[in-house]
Amino acid sequence: MDNKSRKYDRQLRLWGDHGQEALEAARICLINATAAGTETLKNLILPGVGSFQVLDGAKLTGEDVGNNFFFDRESIGKCRAKVTAELLAELNPDVSGDYVEEDVSMILKSNPSFFKSFDVVIASNVPERNLLPLGELLWNFNIPLVVVRAYGLIGYIRIVCKEHPVHDSRPENPLPDLRLDRPFPALVEFIDKLDLSTMPKKEHNHTPFLAIIYKYMEQWKKEHNGQLPLRNKSEFKDLIRSGILIHENGVPELEENFEEAIKNVNIALVPSQMSSEVRTLFEDKNANNLTKESCNFWVTVRAIKEFVENEGEGLLPVRGSIPDMFADTERYVQLQKIYRQKADEDAVAVFQHAERLLRDIGRPKTDLTELTVKHFCRNASFLRVIRCRSLQEEYEPSTASIGDIATYLEMGDNEIIFYVLLRAVDRFFAEFGRYPGYYDDQMEMDISKLKSCLCKLLQEWEINQFNVDDYIQEFCRYGGAELHSIASFVGGCAAQEVIKLITKQFIPLNNTFIFNGIKQTSSTFQL
Repeated sequence: MDNKSRKYDRQLRLWGDHGQEALEAARICLINATAAGTETLKNLILPGVGSFQVLDGAKLTGEDVGNNFFFDRESIGKCRAKVTAELLAELNPDVSGDYVEEDVSMILKSNPSFFKSFDVVIASNVPERNLLPLGELLWNFNIPLVVVRAYGLIGYIRIVCKEHPVHDSRPENPLPDLRLDRPFPALVEFIDKLDLSTMPKKEHNHTPFLAIIYKYMEQWKKEHNGQLPLRNKSEFKDLIRSGILIHENGVPELEENFEEAIKNVNIALVPSQMSSEVRTLFEDKNANNLTKESCNFWVTVRAIKEFVENEGEGLLPVRGSIPDMFADTERYVQLQKIYRQKADEDAVAVFQHAERLLRDIGRPKTDLTELTVKHFCRNASFLRVIRCRSLQEEYEPSTASIGDIATYLEMGDNEIIFYVLLRAVDRFFAEFGRYPGYYDDQMEMDISKLKSCLCKLLQEWEINQFNVDDYIQEFCRYGGAELHSIASFVGGCAAQEVIKLITKQFIPLNNTFIFNGIKQTSSTFQL
């Protein structure tokens, strides 16, 4: 094991070499080095993100030192972007960092193409007047934007992504791809050579359960006009149980492999077929109308679709792995090789389709490697696409999810109220240039002003007014402050979502996450 493998061993077990390579090639931009922003970036630097850049035009203040343990008193008055970049870069020498001492509003006006070089942009405490144009710009560039915010005891994350392909959704308990109902020739040939009625006792009780189930499945089909025992699983289990060897004293032998076969009947009898999610991908216009600008994901999806319609005879490429089981080493290894060889053959066929498709749309065949296609084929059942709503759709009253918001508000006792209050706080900031409760001597006035902002927002949404006086007082009490404990938690969650976006593994949240630090609860909403 090399030094890098030892260093990143735990995370490699989670997202593998493919994921780590994607992470190490990624470029991240953090807008505003707030407590939540630096915590998010910290949790990306530690696992080895390629490079980062901090965009922030502010100077460090005593507030920053108070809510962010990366800073000390000597940092006060210095460029916040510079200090953040230097201190965070010390966490991992494999990661390169830089900074730009400029406000995001100036970059949006003078150099919007600045953001084109990044894979993900993280925006922390960016005012609404800058957040909306930033979101629109990145939406047009098809660059994911992750909005992260800690406001008092409330945490907020918003994923803004036009289209995010997931190469491996990593379901928690995926069913094995055994194909016993539609076996391929090499598997049939291997199992047909096994004769349970004549083999010695040692071989009999070490025969892999896959072979046992298949043998008795074929026997069942002969006795039931070719039908699988899908509705008679108990009877089928009894049939398998009847094959257990009987000791000379009339007592059944203890054969763990047969017991294992009985336990796995339900899994083995699941019909080999595509999921509805994969069918949806095959029907997507991006898969059926490839152009020179199509990303490799859609080219590969189309290649897999053509494989399914031809060589696959309606089935996806074989995954190529089998579960652990009670068996002798020799026959288990043989089974592994048979499944792997079939998976390799299917991947080669898909790769040939991909090469032809690339040629047809005028792109070099080197745009896709055989290894990449093989990885796609292994995870073909777990391919997904996530499409989020834009910030413009969320903020524009005519397209906002007002009906959903009203429904959640009527239900009561959920985190949507904090989303509404954060929107009202942003209106307050836009009108008065500060957060409510920032000055102690204006607390009472700010409570009234924030309530007015909330009322105007609800009127625009045509949602009935409701009593939120306690919440309004609480938000004014926060005074726009970041608590490090909340920022740390939200930063960890945000970094996790960024890693999903970079590695294209696991399904990112869609699209809004609210953390209630008062009750230690959280919710996700599609707004």
